[in-house]
Amino acid sequence: MGPVTRSMSPLPNEWRWTLSLNLQQKQAVVAEVAKQVAGAQAIVMAENRGMAVAAMTQLRAKARASGVYFRVVKNTLVRRAVADTPFAALADRMVGPLAYGIGADPVAVAKVLNDFAKGNDKFVITGGAMPGQVMSAKDIAALAALPSREELIARLLGTMQAPIVKLVRTLNEIPSRFARTLAAVRDAKAAAGLA
Repeated sequence: MGPVTRSMSPLPNEWRWTLSLNLQQKQAVVAEVAKQVAGAQAIVMAENRGMAVAAMTQLRAKARASGVYFRVVKNTLVRRAVADTPFAALADRMVGPLAYGIGADPVAVAKVLNDFAKGNDKFVITGGAMPGQVMSAKDIAALAALPSREELIARLLGTMQAPIVKLVRTLNEIPSRFARTLAAVRDAKAAAGLA
């Protein structure tokens, strides 16, 4: 950790203690975020003024479970991390106290943060980006409404499996129909007394 400093709060006559990062720590944060951005397909930004620590901890746990990198980072450090990447256009929108969700599955990133924002009025999605495309808060909400990657794969497999199952049932029906026909012929001959 860096040195502890004492600074004036935005509220009158109130002091607060803050931790500042030294140069090596800032470089480490930029490198960590840049590593996440390198493998990302989406970044979602959310304003988090006045969020309780317990709520943020809950969100971090949900994000981790969904494979989403979630962190509150100074905007200047994130701007450096996204420079010269497909997300560079997002730098102009990095204003205010922001939390960042970064992930390889755009729908998962949007779902985790959008679902959390629905239940917390102090957590407001401000925008985001996919490679080469800046997105508004409405775009993020629309992305969150899409089915997840796992759901889409399950639907695709179900669709692909249906014709095969029908074929197997049809192929199984031929021998059983033949057996029923033989049984009917045998029963008919037995009834006629020719057996």
